[in-house]
Amino acid sequence: MHQRSTRRPQFFYTTAALPCPYLPGRTERKLVTELTGSDSEGLHDKLSRAGFRRSHNIAYSPVCPGCNACVPIRIAVGAFAPNRSQRKLAKRNADIGGFEMPARATAEQFGLFQRYQQARHGEGDMASMGFYDFRAMVEDTPITTGMVEFRDPADRLVGACLTDWLSDGLSAVYSFFAPDETQRSLGSWAILWLIARAQALGLPYVYLGYWVPQSRKMAYKSRFRPSEVLTGGIWRPLEATGLVPAEPVAAD
Repeated sequence: MHQRSTRRPQFFYTTAALPCPYLPGRTERKLVTELTGSDSEGLHDKLSRAGFRRSHNIAYSPVCPGCNACVPIRIAVGAFAPNRSQRKLAKRNADIGGFEMPARATAEQFGLFQRYQQARHGEGDMASMGFYDFRAMVEDTPITTGMVEFRDPADRLVGACLTDWLSDGLSAVYSFFAPDETQRSLGSWAILWLIARAQALGLPYVYLGYWVPQSRKMAYKSRFRPSEVLTGGIWRPLEATGLVPAEPVAAD
């Protein structure tokens, strides 16, 4: 006698069209689903490999009409080799420590988040977020999530990266950093830290979300090689797509 499955169906919804945050004059729509129940971790793993991202307890993927500019991208950390500028960056930030903290919002983190938003995204919706909104962004998660804090030798918080732990890698959900430390390139430094951490954990990938080739703000995501992008439902080497030139080999 067969037992009836008690697993509830997974529903997906499409959001209303809104202005695109990356490309002027375009609109965005998202396919969203809720991450709930005892299998949230497994579902999130599957959806991440299918190009979805997480915000709070929602997984989403762009389904913009007539546009496929957002390309899921991940770094293959096992073969990663830093280029010359990345080696210089690592040396420049050798005094910065990274610390894995629980997904618990603090006033110190929020203060840094506010300074970052005002300096870098003053016109965006996130610039008006209050502490309770920030706390929801950090703490409303049904999966294994943490906040990686980056501190200088004086124990000053100079950067942070909200990070999901997946079965096959680390996923950078959102990072922010001290706007007065531009010479440190802390956004790129956070990615290098995640790569090293994934390597130490034996995880094959660092997921960077969506890369938009037409957006200069997103250019940094394609500088970590080798990377893979999801096109046609298949993860392919970035260089094989023709979207970027092959990474030049720099002489030492």
